[in-house]
Amino acid sequence: MRIVTWAIRFAVFVLLIAFAAKNVEPVTLRFYFDLALQAPLVVLLLAFFALGALFGIAALTGTLLRQRREISALKRRALATPPAETQPPVPEL
Repeated sequence: MRIVTWAIRFAVFVLLIAFAAKNVEPVTLRFYFDLALQAPLVVLLLAFFALGALFGIAALTGTLLRQRREISALKRRALATPPAETQPPVPEL
């Protein structure tokens, strides 16, 4: 199974390298106030992909922290209460 996983990773890597090699033409990214940035297309694509990933992580951070606080509160509450008996008492004869 490891060989298949590494083969898939290698194939994706080769495809991404081929994509990058085909997109090295410089493009101009125009901003407001006559600002412009000229860079290879693949660099701009990688930069915007990284920014999108960072924004996604930032959007999930609040939810993740809230869930961690909730889990730790539930664990503290479970440790504070004594465990209930799991078996009913046996009647005496």
